[in-house]
Amino acid sequence: MDGGEPDGWSAVAGGWADLWARFAEPAWREVAAAAGVGPGTRVLDVGCGSGDFLAQAGRLGAATAGVDPAAGMVAVARERAPGADIRHAGAEELPWPDGAFDLVTAFNALQFAADTADALAELARVTAPGGHVAVANWAEDTRNDLATIEAAVAEAAGEEPRPEGDLRRAGGLERLLAEGGLAVVAAGLVDVPWSAPDDDTLVRGVLLGEDAATLASTAPIVLEAGRPFRTPDGGYRLANAFRYAVGRVTARDSP
Repeated sequence: MDGGEPDGWSAVAGGWADLWARFAEPAWREVAAAAGVGPGTRVLDVGCGSGDFLAQAGRLGAATAGVDPAAGMVAVARERAPGADIRHAGAEELPWPDGAFDLVTAFNALQFAADTADALAELARVTAPGGHVAVANWAEDTRNDLATIEAAVAEAAGEEPRPEGDLRRAGGLERLLAEGGLAVVAAGLVDVPWSAPDDDTLVRGVLLGEDAATLASTAPIVLEAGRPFRTPDGGYRLANAFRYAVGRVTARDSP
């Protein structure tokens, strides 16, 4: 599954929650530590997907809220994080007042906004002065085994690999936050491995959202490209990386 189309994400919400929901957990931990998440911290996750980060923040004692443009994801998130205030909306128009949260996060989400700078401004708007905005997404393709398999699939289909974008490269997220008027307080690169126990799970994970015919015809390509990542038990382990950056809102009128 690729891209930011809400209907597409709604259609794969259940499969994504089963296969991918917790793979970014190492990035969650870095962000939560940098922002000092604990009892009473007001946390909003933008593009919350299946709500697993909100459930994790809730276990730390945070008061949680989430928003996602995909109705299917909202439904799953409400089940997985029942204590959170989860709403159906996009990053560009968040349905909360100014300064409502101490930490606003976007994990693998901000790049899907029509204008990332405008979306960042909206994240900062609902963050209290002294609070934090955190953004995390995939690092460049050379750091991701998943990209190797996706490139093989694209080549077989006669397509170009998806472009990386500046936010995936070193310094990109820090520049975005700084240009948005935020004081960068933490940034880094974190390993986010993904494992599949068998061939079927690898194929379904890589080709999430494709129909049965495409799964059948493309499975041999996925399996061949995945051979270097096979484990002795017959499963697969893909080494991947996320970049993250955390910025502090210094004034009520910060963008």
